[in-house]
This record gives sequence, structure tokens and C-alpha cells, in this order.
Amino acid sequence: MTSDLAKLQTALGYQFKNTQLLKLALTHRSFGADNNERLEFLGDALLDLIVGESLFNNHPAADEGALSRMRSSIVNKSALADIGRELNLGEHILLGSGELKSGGNSRDSILADTVEALAAAVYLDGGLAACQKLVDAWAREFVRNPETRKIKDAKTRLQEKMQASGHGLPKYKVLAIEGEAHAQSFLVECRVEGLERGHQGRGSSKRAAEQQAALETLNSLESALVSG
Repeated sequence: MTSDLAKLQTALGYQFKNTQLLKLALTHRSFGADNNERLEFLGDALLDLIVGESLFNNHPAADEGALSRMRSSIVNKSALADIGRELNLGEHILLGSGELKSGGNSRDSILADTVEALAAAVYLDGGLAACQKLVDAWAREFVRNPETRKIKDAKTRLQEKMQASGHGLPKYKVLAIEGEAHAQSFLVECRVEGLERGHQGRGSSKRAAEQQAALETLNSLESALVSG
């Protein structure tokens, strides 16, 4: 568990002074009475605050309604679950045997709740500045350009489309990572059953590149249906 926690802290870019807080953030209620539900509550409020402030500062011409819509498009279960997958949280979450057998470590709701709990744990361990740095890293690209969230929905839409047609899930592969560590560009390929070739996407994070690749794949599938 110690080595796993070290790996996760490296992925987070934050080293806990009190690792018990980190363990608590990773403990689902199915595992026991001492779990991360209270941390989820606090993390939810922190994410709204930090993302809201970032949007306020980055979009001075936006009114209250626009800012609220932007925040809702960034702070939601699907987006937070994607962050959890990028961090490989499924490998670290402590679940009861029933939840584990039913695939709880890959469920959107559990991954999203754990991301919220992690934000709260970092806040309690290192203060608001540490939590803000963490959340800003997660949401930076979408705060700067909330329209990117429209692309983000493509990954969910593609997965649902493949499941509805009885095909396997889309497969994503990183083809290249270019640039310096602080300004990297990711090239990702998406392959699905029913299309002979994969489709590529590029972005400033693996997550963004996957979404772009998913959108290109969706467009190709829709074109194939029209031509067929």
C-alpha cells in the first residue's frame, strides 16, 4: 500500500504530510464506517469555489448565468470520473467485496466522489493554496476554453454508442508525447469495432487528446451511416 500511495502522490503532484488523510480519501463507504463521505462533502464545495474563482478571473465579460453554466460543464460526475481514470484511482480505492465484484472501481460515481475527497484531503493537509494548485492543474484547459467541454462529451457518447450496438468499448492509445514537461502535447489514437482505421486527436493533456480522438471517431461513424 505504501508504494501504491507513493505512486499516486507522484501522479497528484502533491506529497502528503499525513498519509492517513490520503488513505481516508480513498476509502469508500462499502469498505467500512470510517470512509471518505465527509471529505466528499468538503471537496465538492472546494471544487465549486476554486473553479468558480478561476472562471471569474479568466472570463471578465461573462455574466452570472454564463459563469454558472461554465462551472457546471467542468465540475460534474463525468468530468471528475475522467480525472479519476487519468490518475488510475481505480487501482487505489478501497472497496467492500460486493462493490469490488460489481466493478465499483471503474464506476463514474465512485471515481468522481473519490476525486472530490482527494481535493478535500489535500486542503486539510496542505491548505487552500495546495488544493488550488491541484484543482487548477485538473481543470486549467477547460477554464481557459469551456467550449472544450463539448468535445469532452464525445468520449461518453462514443462509449454509449458502442455499447448500444453490442460492440466492445473504444480503445485509446498514446502515439506520441511532445514538448517540454510544462507544455506537453499528446497525440492519441482511438480504435473501435466497425471502422477499419483509427482516428487521432491531439491535446495539451492525455484526457483532452482522447476526447478529440473520440469526436473524430464519432464523426466518422456518423458519416459511414449516412453513406451506407
